[in-house]
Amino acid sequence: LDLPQIAVVGGQSAGKSSVLENFVGRDFLPRGSGIVTRRPLILQLVNSKAEYAEFLHCKGRKFVDFEEVRMEIEAETDRLTGSNKGISPIPINLRVYSPNVLNLTLIDLPGMTKVAVGDQPPDIEHQIRDMLLQFITKESCLILAVTPANTDLANSDALKIAKEVDPQGLRTIGVITKLDLMDEGTDAKDILENKLLPLRRGYIGVVNRSQKDIDGKKDITAAMAAERKFFLSHPAYRHMADRMGTSHLQRTLNQQLTNHIRDTLPGLRSKLQSQLLSLEKEVEEYKNFRPDDPTRKTKALLQMVQQFGVDFEKCIEGSGDQVDTNELSGGARINRIFHERFPFELVKIVFDEKELRREISHAIKNVHGVRTGLFTPDLAFEVIVKKQIVKLKTPCLKCIDLVIQELINTVRQCTNKLNSYPRLREETERIVTTHIREREGKTKDQILLLIDIELSYINTNHEDFIGFANAQQRNIASNKKRAMPNQGEILVIRKGWLTLHLSIMKGGSKEYWFVLTAESLSWYKDEEEKEKKYMLPLDNLKLRDVEKGFMSSKHVFAIFNTEQRNVYKDLRQIELACDTQEDVDSWKASFLRAGVYPEKDQHENEDTMSSGDTVSMDPQLERQVETIRNLVDSYIGIVNKSIRDLMPKTIMHLMINNTKDFIHSELLAYLYSAGDQGSLMEESAEQAQRRDEMLRMYHALKEALVIIGDISTTTVSTPVPPPVDDTWIVKDSSPPPASRPPTATTAPPIRPPAVRGPTPGPPPPLNLSPAFGAPPVPSRPGPPSAYAGDANPAMPLIPSRPARVPPALPPGIPSRRPPAAPNRPTIIRPSEPSLLD
Repeated sequence: LDLPQIAVVGGQSAGKSSVLENFVGRDFLPRGSGIVTRRPLILQLVNSKAEYAEFLHCKGRKFVDFEEVRMEIEAETDRLTGSNKGISPIPINLRVYSPNVLNLTLIDLPGMTKVAVGDQPPDIEHQIRDMLLQFITKESCLILAVTPANTDLANSDALKIAKEVDPQGLRTIGVITKLDLMDEGTDAKDILENKLLPLRRGYIGVVNRSQKDIDGKKDITAAMAAERKFFLSHPAYRHMADRMGTSHLQRTLNQQLTNHIRDTLPGLRSKLQSQLLSLEKEVEEYKNFRPDDPTRKTKALLQMVQQFGVDFEKCIEGSGDQVDTNELSGGARINRIFHERFPFELVKIVFDEKELRREISHAIKNVHGVRTGLFTPDLAFEVIVKKQIVKLKTPCLKCIDLVIQELINTVRQCTNKLNSYPRLREETERIVTTHIREREGKTKDQILLLIDIELSYINTNHEDFIGFANAQQRNIASNKKRAMPNQGEILVIRKGWLTLHLSIMKGGSKEYWFVLTAESLSWYKDEEEKEKKYMLPLDNLKLRDVEKGFMSSKHVFAIFNTEQRNVYKDLRQIELACDTQEDVDSWKASFLRAGVYPEKDQHENEDTMSSGDTVSMDPQLERQVETIRNLVDSYIGIVNKSIRDLMPKTIMHLMINNTKDFIHSELLAYLYSAGDQGSLMEESAEQAQRRDEMLRMYHALKEALVIIGDISTTTVSTPVPPPVDDTWIVKDSSPPPASRPPTATTAPPIRPPAVRGPTPGPPPPLNLSPAFGAPPVPSRPGPPSAYAGDANPAMPLIPSRPARVPPALPPGIPSRRPPAAPNRPTIIRPSEPSLLD
């Protein structure tokens, strides 16, 4: 939380640290010439009966001797920055308790400098600037801009940087130091009256001790008395002495900080309340916490095991609460394995046309032996069918392995909530994973048993089996069907976005909306499907895996024509890309439904081709091969359908449901027998630390809200001053021209200048030193300018005002033309007290 505070900014040796010492009434800050403050000092002043200081880095140690405080600041600064002139943005925190202070939080920052000295880095100016901006850019930080009176205010680095971060001037307070060091005959009256170079919150003048006073150990109380005497006795400042000096500055800052705190309270309160609400639920279980209470341990163990069981079941069965929208998990991934991955693996193994026909041909010849057969042999059909059924074992076992992996991942995901008790988490994970591995063996045995059952009896009397007569006619019928034009509505199998990979010459990779039907693959510009880019018929198409590119994050597969024809334009294959491997598998499964199958490995194809040359092309054998091919196709379709149906049921029954029952009924008993309950429920060190921190934070937030409630009810705030024209800060630092043409009407000079509104940067009167920007009087008029606070425009240097009663012009008042230089000394400041007195 960014709490309200006051940052003191200014050039080197502007007197920033002296102002802070005057607040405390003690010498405690490092002193000297050049850069002395080299780390931010966060100074918290607390009104208290006793007087002592505390550092955050020396907790528990009270410093009563303020000379020791100075030495500690110097030592702590050197520890980080070295003994030369380096700087560091890491702050030193100092809290001073004293009856002589008002409650304030101030930050003493390093003075702005231009030139690197000692072992300072060359970019010291930018480093200091960045450090100041870290603090003063926060909206909750008031800026105390300190400028010495013996330099030109228009060149003030402090006001310039304050203007950058606070253009409205709502947070900036001006402080003018070294008023006693101004040239004789000059003063800063117009600045302190906020007339010359106005700020919204105005300026306060202070007089610090000189180096001679410090060396002579002049007491700060005596110095403040001398400061009071200076303001009361100085003719330029005596009328506003009650608004000058360190004590007034301290009161003003206290009031301004109070106002600022009051303004930031609503935002602060809402932040605290939101933090408190977020902690409330977690803290509830810790409020009455006793780490070694056995009843608590037993209760926690029961609750956690029960919660683990509920979470596991929700992950598998799915639930409405805490749904992961980023990726599939648990049951959804298992479902994808059952209904997309497993069917895809089945089809990939079974459908290899050339190899199947070659095997059927060899089987028929081997059954007939030396004789030439007249009829299609049953035995050849049975041998081929059994060989195909045995091939189902591999995808079935692979499916079980995939499901087990998902189950173990789900268990790990659910045990994340047991992180507070590492031993319990470890044991739970071990017991449940061991049980899943035990069930793996039984499930695999059962699946292999199902396949053995299928092998034991080939049921050619199945209602879905086409039979011998139909098998012979099937090829003719399918050919006729293919030749007939498509009638009725085409079944859409899948729609979705895919990236079409083309070379840069052909337009590069681009995303299209793809529509896959039973007949074709089409792609469109977008999902409205109005602008069709291409339609690709599915005849003779196959799928091929493509390795992911070195720089590509997408997963790629390809479609090609088995007859070596171009697929799209002059391309033999088109590459399609998805964001994840799961999407690729899903699209492949959809292509399988459309009749587009994956290719076999290249070397296997070559073997097939070479052995295919030896197959006899006898027409009778071809007919027999075709008949058995159709019969095998029909029967394997029945077996596949049966296995696809029974696999998920077997895995669910023997593995997933069994594991759920085990977690609910037996896990607790295994945990009790695994070891001592006390050691199981030992908290992790991180958990204990987190609990302590959370409780501390909770109580701190509650206390903070109580304090904020008190502040808002007991604090009296003052309104923010009206805005002034402070555009002078961002202008070029050279002062404006000294003389202006007078207005049409003139007024008696007896009207005190204090009633004027703030000006947008008029040049100073004669009695200011050249350091405050009084240039030689030019001989031609400058541009006219109006007072910001006056309804009628009035020129800054002419002591005349618009007349309310027509008096005679006193001598020395210039005519409508600009005054010549010799007339200049006749402009005398009125001696009457101003209205501000």
